[in-house]
Amino acid sequence: MTGPFVLIIVGVIFLLGNMHLISWGRLGIWFAHYWPLLLIVWGVLKLVEHQRAKQEGVAAPGIGAGGIILLIFLIIAGLTASEVSRVKWDELSDQWGLDESHFPFRGNSFEFDDQLTQDLPAGAAVKIVNDRGAVNVNISNNDKIEVSAHKKIRADKQGEANQWNEQTKPQITVSGNLITINANTRGAGNHPVMADLNISLPRKAAVTIAAQRGDVNVMGRDGTVEIANQHGDVNVEDVNGDVNLNLDRSSVSMGGHNSARISQVSGDVSVQGRSDEVSISDVKGAVRLNGDFTDSVKLSKIGKSVSFKTSRTDMELAKLNGDLDLDSDSLRADNVTGPLHVSTRSKDITLEAVSGDARIQNENSAVQIELKSAGNIQVDNRNGDIHVGIPDKVGFKLDARSQGGEVDANFPGVKVVNDDNGGTGAGTVGNGAAHLVLNSQHGNVTVHKGTSENAHSMSEPPQPPAPPMPPKVPKLPRNSSSTEPTEN
Repeated sequence: MTGPFVLIIVGVIFLLGNMHLISWGRLGIWFAHYWPLLLIVWGVLKLVEHQRAKQEGVAAPGIGAGGIILLIFLIIAGLTASEVSRVKWDELSDQWGLDESHFPFRGNSFEFDDQLTQDLPAGAAVKIVNDRGAVNVNISNNDKIEVSAHKKIRADKQGEANQWNEQTKPQITVSGNLITINANTRGAGNHPVMADLNISLPRKAAVTIAAQRGDVNVMGRDGTVEIANQHGDVNVEDVNGDVNLNLDRSSVSMGGHNSARISQVSGDVSVQGRSDEVSISDVKGAVRLNGDFTDSVKLSKIGKSVSFKTSRTDMELAKLNGDLDLDSDSLRADNVTGPLHVSTRSKDITLEAVSGDARIQNENSAVQIELKSAGNIQVDNRNGDIHVGIPDKVGFKLDARSQGGEVDANFPGVKVVNDDNGGTGAGTVGNGAAHLVLNSQHGNVTVHKGTSENAHSMSEPPQPPAPPMPPKVPKLPRNSSSTEPTEN
C-alpha cells in the first residue's frame, strides 16, 4: 500500500509542476518546511498496514531494503532543503555578485516599465540609488529630470508580480538642493526585483550614484561625479569636474569581469577599492588609484601627478604625456615626467622617454629605462638585470654595482671592473649633470647610448669587443615555495 501511495504523490507533484499550477521554487520551499509530514504520513500508513495484517492474521509487510533507502534519501534531502531555505539569498547574491539569472528556482520573470519627470532647481545636485540594476545617466535637452525604469520581477504568477511591482515603484524626493532618485528595488522586502534606470539630466547637475549590482554609465557632466559600485562595469566620459570612484567589489565575486573606464575629465580622478581592469585617459588633473586591480591598469595623457598604490606596487610620477600599461607581470610606460618613484616586485619594468629624476625598486624581474633628458636615476634590483639608455650629449656620473653579475658601460671616463664576485662601474662623462646609481644583485647592469633598439647604429664607430670574462656566479633561483600575487 505504501509504495503505490508514494508513486501517486510524486506523480501528482510532477503533474502540477508541468501544468505550471505550482512552481518548482515554491514546491522546494514547501518541502524545506514540511518534509517531516511525509515521514508522519508514511508512518501512519505503515501502522494501518500493520493493524490490517493483524486483523487478518497474516504477517505485516516490512519496510524492505528499498524502503530503507528511500527513507534515508528523504531524511537527507529534507535536512539539506531546510538548511538551504535558511540561506539569505539576497546577502549571498550581493557578496558573490550574482543576479536573478542565477536563481531560476525563484519563479518566472515578469517585466514592467515606469516613467518619472521632475524639474531641476538651479544649483541642485542629484543622488541616484539603485541596489539591483544598471544606471545610465545622459544629458537632457531641457531643465527636467527624466527617469525611465525597466524592472524584472521574479514571481510564480502575474498577480504576485503585479503586487510587487506596485511596491517597488521608483521614487524622486526633493530635500533642499538635493534631489534623490531611488529605484526602490527593496520595496518588496527580500523578494528579488531588478530595475535598470535610464536618466536624462541637465548637464550642469553634479551626480552621486550609489549602486550595488549593475553597470553604471555617466556621459556629459559639468560638475563632480561620485560613484560607489560593488559589482558591474563603470564608464564615465566627458566631465568638467572631478570624478571619484569607490569600487568595493568582493574578492570572491562570481559576477564576471568588472572594469572602470574614465576619459575626458577636466579635473582630478580618484579610484579606490577592487576592480579587474581600470582605464583612464585624457585627464587634465591628477589621478589617484588605491586598491587592488587584478587584470590591468591603463593610463594615457594625464596632465598632472599620478599616484598608484596596491598591496604589491607603489608608484608616483609628476606627469604622463604618453601611455602607461601595468598588469601582473609588467609595467610599461613612455613619455613620463619625474620625479618618478616605483616600488614593486616580480614585474618587468620598461620606461621610455623619461624626463626628470627617477627611483626604481624591483626584484625577480628586469628594469629598462631610456632617458629623454638628464635626470638623477637610482635603480635597486634584486635577481634581475638593469638597462639604462642615455641620450647623446647628456653628461652623467655613474655609480654601478652588480653582485654576481657584470657591469657594461663603455664610455670614456668610466672605469669598469668585473670579476668572479660581480662588477663595478664608476666615473663621469661630460658635465656629469645626471647621477646614475645602479645596484643589481644577481643580475647584469648595462649603460648604453640611445635606446636599446638603436644603440648599435650610432654615428660613432663601434668599440672593440671586451676580452672574455671568467664564468660568473650563477643567479640565485627564486624561492619556489612562494607564490607571487596576481594583483598589480
